[in-house]
Amino acid sequence: LMLSLDQPIGRVEVMGQFQRVAPVQIEEVVAPFRGSGFLSVDLDAMRAAVESIPWIDRVRIERRWPNGVRVSITEHIPAARWGEDGLMNTRGELFLRGARHLPPELPQLNGPEGTEAQVAKLYLETYPRLLAVGLRLSHVELDPRGAWSLTLSNGVEIRLGRQDVEARLERFIRVASPLVA
Repeated sequence: LMLSLDQPIGRVEVMGQFQRVAPVQIEEVVAPFRGSGFLSVDLDAMRAAVESIPWIDRVRIERRWPNGVRVSITEHIPAARWGEDGLMNTRGELFLRGARHLPPELPQLNGPEGTEAQVAKLYLETYPRLLAVGLRLSHVELDPRGAWSLTLSNGVEIRLGRQDVEARLERFIRVASPLVA
């Protein structure tokens, strides 16, 4: 009975909203799995293969009776530029290095290797606070010494240093933001 039900995969259905990934790319990655049986196909390996495509954030793969597979993808949404050629998603994760096109409207985040999450966290916490007082944050940088600096869209640079960053930012928002805005 198992052998009769384990027919080769004959149909791959690709679903999702495509802006940066072409369905053809997904079909090429899934092609080696087409010879596998409906029941014996390794869905985890197929998911890993599809996730290896740049710009793909999440993948869900399901068996579709009698001999198909449905691949549903969600693309990364770029939220910030990282360094010279990287892009970060809305969760503050660096998902693409060596990007050819970096949208100039995205904020610029910089820091030493391995500090991506820390820099993104400060940006995500600071952006709404500054926006509430009429200021737009365009650049966050953590230098190799551990000192923070923020740049607003109007060109004003805020140097917060290495210590008491939160208190210094709060002081800036309370005292200087009305003057700068």
